[in-house]
Amino acid sequence: MVVSILGLILFCFALGPAYGSSSLNLPILSFDEGYSQLFGEDNLMVLRDGQSVHISLDERTGSGFVSHDLYLHGFFSASIKLPADYTAGVVVAFYMSNGDIFEKNHDELDFEFLGNIRGKDWRIQTNVYGNGSTGIGREERYGLWFDPSEDFHHYSILWTENQIIFYVDNIPIREIKRTEAMGGDFPSKPMSLYATIWDGSGWATNGGRYRVNYKYAPYIAEFSDLVLHGCAIDPIEQSSKCEKIPKFGAIPVGITRDQRTKMESFRKKHMTYSYCYDRVRYKAPPSECTIDPKEAERLRGFDPVTFGGSRHHHGGRHHHTRSNRTKATTI
Repeated sequence: MVVSILGLILFCFALGPAYGSSSLNLPILSFDEGYSQLFGEDNLMVLRDGQSVHISLDERTGSGFVSHDLYLHGFFSASIKLPADYTAGVVVAFYMSNGDIFEKNHDELDFEFLGNIRGKDWRIQTNVYGNGSTGIGREERYGLWFDPSEDFHHYSILWTENQIIFYVDNIPIREIKRTEAMGGDFPSKPMSLYATIWDGSGWATNGGRYRVNYKYAPYIAEFSDLVLHGCAIDPIEQSSKCEKIPKFGAIPVGITRDQRTKMESFRKKHMTYSYCYDRVRYKAPPSECTIDPKEAERLRGFDPVTFGGSRHHHGGRHHHTRSNRTKATTI
C-alpha cells in the first residue's frame, strides 16, 4: 500500500517576493541522473554542464526526454526557453503522464506551449486528465506577460493527493482542488515527467490555419534547472522510494493570500480560455469548477460564442481561443 505523500515528501516552497524570482531552493538533477532520451535521435543534445538539454524539431523529427522514475505526487519544475521568430504549429510540452502503462485509463498533467506566426505571442495551455477522462477536456489557455523566447522562465507543477497547482515563475496560475464528484478524474496513479517538441500543425495555431514552416527549422527548446522532487514509485509492486527523499521544509497546504492575489491578477489579465465557462461544451460546469461572475463576464466579452452559449460554434477541442488578444507587459 502506498503511504500518503503528505507524510513522506517535505520540501522548501517559499515563493519569491516579486515576479520572475529565482528558482526554488531545491536540488537540481543532472540530465543523466533523472532522465533519458525518449525519441529524436540527434535532435536531443545534453550540454557540457550536464544539467541543460536542448530538444529540437526539424523536417525529420521532433524530440523529447522522460524521467527514469514514475512519481506519486511531488513538485516538478524546469526552466525553459522557447524558440523564437516564426513558430506557428510548433508545440513544446512539459507534462506528466502514465499513458505508456495505463493505456485506457491514463492520468496526465500538461503544460503545452503553442507557437505562433511572426509578430504574435506564444500561448500556454494547461490541462488535466484522470483515469482516461479525455472526453472531459479541462483546458485553460493564457497569454504571458513576457516573451518566453527571450530568456529562461520557470514552469512548475505541484501535485498532491487533493490539489494540483501550475506555476509560471513561481506564480500560481491555476489551482485544481479534488472534489468527491470528480472521482477518478483527479489524477491518482504514478506518472513520469516528459518534455517534448513536435509538429502540431493540425491544431496548435489558429485551429490549424498556420502550419510549421521548416525553412525556419531547427526549432530549439532549451531546458535547465530540472527539478524532480517527489515520491518515486514502482508501478507494478506499488512500493515507494519515499524514505530516500531528503527533508527541505514543509509541503504547502494551499495558496496564501498574497499568492492568490497574484494568481487572480494573472488570470484576469492573461487567461483567454477556460473549460469551466465553455457553455457550448458543457451545459453545466464540471463539478470542480468554481464560477466567478466577473471572470465569466470578461470571457464572454472576449468570445461571446464560446462563453455566451450561442448555438453557432465552429471550434474544435483545441480551437477555443483567439489570437487577437491585447498584449500585456506585466501581471
